[in-house]
Amino acid sequence: MTKQEPGWELYRSFLAVLREGSLSAAGRVLGLTQPSVGRHVEELERALGAALFTRSPQGLTPTATALELRGHAEVMAAAAAALLRTASGPADEVAGSVRVTASEVMGVEVLPPILADFRRDHPKVAIEVSLSNEMEDVLRRDADIAVRMVRPTQGALVARHLGVIPLGLHAHCRYLEWAGTPTSMEDVGRHSLIGFDTETAAIRALRAQGIYYGRDRFAFRADSDVAQLAAIRAGIGIGICQLGLARRDPDLVHLLPGALRITLDTWLVMHPDLKSSRRVRLLYDHLALGLAAYIRTGQ
Repeated sequence: MTKQEPGWELYRSFLAVLREGSLSAAGRVLGLTQPSVGRHVEELERALGAALFTRSPQGLTPTATALELRGHAEVMAAAAAALLRTASGPADEVAGSVRVTASEVMGVEVLPPILADFRRDHPKVAIEVSLSNEMEDVLRRDADIAVRMVRPTQGALVARHLGVIPLGLHAHCRYLEWAGTPTSMEDVGRHSLIGFDTETAAIRALRAQGIYYGRDRFAFRADSDVAQLAAIRAGIGIGICQLGLARRDPDLVHLLPGALRITLDTWLVMHPDLKSSRRVRLLYDHLALGLAAYIRTGQ
């Protein structure tokens, strides 16, 4: 192994190839030529003394070493992105970038008007939004602020509990006109149901409430909560929706109120080092107020 530590640009190209699956695709993402990305990967392999990809007519396949390095490279990428965000504006000014992560539904349906109000008051702040139902690691600075639907497990984080969001069974009135309105949970099971494609631990927990349905019972399956919500609005069938969201649409009918007791525990999380950043702290407090107001609409 060389005594010279490989530069970040080599790891960046390596990670891009891992994510994109080819040199050409990685080059497009990075704004580099394919040969440049290839040279970076070869330089990193020489520096580490290990092959990272096997070449074949079918493309590049990561080696076991590459897969072991991926997590470390992603930590480096998160740190580099956090460094740029931190340097994007002085800590005592309301200017620069802030990265927020949230679930799909929260990011698409709930956050935009809250963020619009913040941008109106603080136009020099650029907001990055990462939508994922996977929890990005705030402690390692994948994001500056996170809206989480479970209690944070990392004690070092700044966390504020905002309340619980109730969910319920909903259907579009157009669907109910031709399919009829269910009068019991047993009756719901005979309807066209909207649900998941891949079972998760949270879904399995519904069995304890006696309201569990396997994926084979669903007429429409999607792991995207946004896709499920769109299917409910389109009149495909009955699905689970946040009460606050459903109340925005007069054509959505809340079915069997009280029969389904599911809530989303809602937390706002921030890295402790960012408490001194004025723009991050202001956005954190603004999100806390806006989300708390939204949660009250569903009570």
